[in-house]
Amino acid sequence: MFQLLLAIIYLAFISLGLPDSLLGSAWPVMYQEFSVPVSYAGVISMIIAAGTIVSSLQCDRLTKKLGTGKVTALSVLMTAAALFGFSVSHSFIALCIWAVPYGLGAGCVDASLNNYVALHYASRHMSWLHCMWGVGASLGPYVMGYALSGGKSWNMGYRYIGILQILLTAVLLLSLPLWKKKNADAEGAEGEETAQSRPLSLAQIFQIPGAKEVMVTFFCYCAVEATAGLWASSYLVLHWGMGSETAANFASMFYIGITAGRAFSGFLTMKLKDEQMIRLGQAVILGGVILLLLPVGKETALLGLIAVGVGCAPIYPSIIHSTPEHFGADKSQAMIGVQMAAAYVGTCLMPPVFGLIANHISIVLFPVYLLVILALMVLMHERVLKRARKMAD
Repeated sequence: MFQLLLAIIYLAFISLGLPDSLLGSAWPVMYQEFSVPVSYAGVISMIIAAGTIVSSLQCDRLTKKLGTGKVTALSVLMTAAALFGFSVSHSFIALCIWAVPYGLGAGCVDASLNNYVALHYASRHMSWLHCMWGVGASLGPYVMGYALSGGKSWNMGYRYIGILQILLTAVLLLSLPLWKKKNADAEGAEGEETAQSRPLSLAQIFQIPGAKEVMVTFFCYCAVEATAGLWASSYLVLHWGMGSETAANFASMFYIGITAGRAFSGFLTMKLKDEQMIRLGQAVILGGVILLLLPVGKETALLGLIAVGVGCAPIYPSIIHSTPEHFGADKSQAMIGVQMAAAYVGTCLMPPVFGLIANHISIVLFPVYLLVILALMVLMHERVLKRARKMAD
């Protein structure tokens, strides 16, 4: 039963990634159909992100009331409904409306599942589960491409993923007894304690020693990942004179580096602690940024970009997995919820900020921007560790 539940959670993480890349892959067709500017994709993504922030902040309350299994099933069902809504939309306004339940469903399931795995499973599973998210995110564009190349519209691509989400919802509903059994086991005693405790308010969370620091750490990590993912191709084209198609292909290596790095990180966690994995990832990102800064050539820049991706790989899952240890099992769901919210804020805010820098100053500052955010991330994470050691003494 233990392994069956783990397999279901792995499947859930793949499903989390599947819809995330659909909008980007379908938008070149969608914006022409709706007769809106290409930049309007940002409006939809911002609405989705706002929903994820709201639901992440409410996840502690919902999970303690309903349990992780029910929250996961309901969230995936809400996401499936939103995807079907996208598939029948014939106006940009309709897309914006359906983006609301899309974001609300995605944020809560992400925070709830991450907390459950952090409480009940070893660190390697957290890395491999986030690797599964990368698998899902990589498969999404292939599903959309299959729909478009088969003579169907982008609507069918969303519908295919919606059907998969409905099937997953059915699996999750059937698995609810497994979640209850897991919580009843001795290994899940901490989870029961968490479920029975009262949800924390935002004011109470901010008063927890290290809470603000870990939120900034998460904000910075997601700022690095999102900025590198969005602007890598433009940096290669505008600074190094690379062809746009070639740059796009090599920019995808950044995400391949994250996915492959998380698969490998799962094995490293058998030897290294979470804090060591985070520091290792930060060191690799630093090496990648230095390669981007070197005025050597485009090949070195490509290696630097891949290194940044590989360095990003262990940081997110390791921060999540270390949360119960640093803040206690009774506070971990609340902490992971606000960490998720901070992550989404970093993802939304910092790439556009660099866009302004690139537009008004120079895109050459891309690696410098990453370096400044990385320095703040390292500083905040070390402060988290310092506070955690004080609490343990």
